[in-house]
Amino acid sequence: MTTATPASTPAARRRSTPLTIAMLAVLAYFLLPLFWLVISSTKSTQDLFNTFGLWFSHAPQLWTNTRETLTHDDGIFWHWLLNTVLYAGVSALGAALLAAAAGYGFAKFRFRGNGVGFNLVLGAVMVPATALAIPTYLLFAKVGLVNTPWAIILPSLVNPFGLYLMRVYTEDAVPDSLIEAARIDGAGETRIFFRIALRLLAPGLVTVVLFTLVATWNNYFLPLIMLNDPSLYPVTVGLSSWAAQAQNGGAGSSSDMLALVVTGSTLSVVPLIAAFLLLQRYWQSGLASGSVKQ
Repeated sequence: MTTATPASTPAARRRSTPLTIAMLAVLAYFLLPLFWLVISSTKSTQDLFNTFGLWFSHAPQLWTNTRETLTHDDGIFWHWLLNTVLYAGVSALGAALLAAAAGYGFAKFRFRGNGVGFNLVLGAVMVPATALAIPTYLLFAKVGLVNTPWAIILPSLVNPFGLYLMRVYTEDAVPDSLIEAARIDGAGETRIFFRIALRLLAPGLVTVVLFTLVATWNNYFLPLIMLNDPSLYPVTVGLSSWAAQAQNGGAGSSSDMLALVVTGSTLSVVPLIAAFLLLQRYWQSGLASGSVKQ
């Protein structure tokens, strides 16, 4: 005679209607703006105002909008997109590596000021990035880095939350016994970090890469005050300049400018989605492999 386990009882399998409704509401909250953006990128400027926002117009023109966005103003959107890929890619990889090295040092080495230094990092997490933008601009202006790619990349390399995350993750993911065994075999600290620790920290590294990639890709205020050359703009600032032209009727604006802004916003989301889908399998596989370690 078999007895039903708690997980197999009807009460355990019963679904909670309030929780289901709450989940669907949260899902709609996140997906509806993206759905509206995709639908709106198929419309002309006139249709954006004259048709229902969450459904297609009678004459979709996604290909036309995409072509005009990519070719407008001698293809300046391509420059903005490539600039954004450069800024976000270099910043994400650099920030992840620095966070891993610093987190590994805080977790596995004992030195004077370890606790104080880590507490300062925790305090830095609470400081909003916009509060540091003006001091960063003044500092970079002194050394002549304003209006250069380094004005965007260097501040993005500092990720206090990433350092905190890597420190916590390192404490459990990298056993002290493994480090001691490598030292006994004659491996140096640098070799231990790059050949052993980094492989064990792969899921945490991917997490920091994704967070920094999204933060740098969507960064608007820092590039706005650091850059004045349109050829160096990221997508966020570039599309903002187009939106200003559409609203103010400035030079180079047209009746279809607003449609180009919406279509450009849609195109700028595609690389982020692709990056997440590409890195997700490494993230999940690393977490799964770590869960079965003894």
